Amino acid sequence: MTDWAARLGWVAGLLLFIALVYWLMRQGWKWRGSLQSGLPDLPAAPDAPGAATLTMTGRYHGSTTAGQWLDRIVAHGLGTRSRVELTLHDTGLAVVRPGASDFFVPTGRLRGARLDKGIAGKVLAEGGLLIVTWEHGGTLIDSGFRSDRAAEHTTWADALNTMITTTEGAAR
Repeated sequence: MTDWAARLGWVAGLLLFIALVYWLMRQGWKWRGSLQSGLPDLPAAPDAPGAATLTMTGRYHGSTTAGQWLDRIVAHGLGTRSRVELTLHDTGLAVVRPGASDFFVPTGRLRGARLDKGIAGKVLAEGGLLIVTWEHGGTLIDSGFRSDRAAEHTTWADALNTMITTTEGAAR
């Protein structure tokens, strides 16, 4: 024999508990976004961004405060994972994300690129992520990308670092 009233009570209690946990997670996400509300709007791509040097398709895994791989930035949709198409132009890096906010990082705002194994919420094998460090509103940001073809990561890191070095040299 089964005591249906007790069983339904436990199921209802479990469902309420799960709903509470999801609600708390959503509130935490919104709270983090309000803490980061001082971050200005994301820069849009210029009308004529220049010649495309490299292109890559893959996944955008999120952005964090530079050097703090667990401090996710959620303001302006930077915490939203999505597909991505990266295009490196003479004038900067275009990040096109279907279903999320696109943005453009001007060459003068790029600070570095490296291969790493993790960013908030995603850990892969060593060198599995392309991390691009850039400045936005006085804040250094690390954005993590994973190409559909992982062999491209080294080429991208080298091209970005060369572009940054060339730009810094020309500015002096």
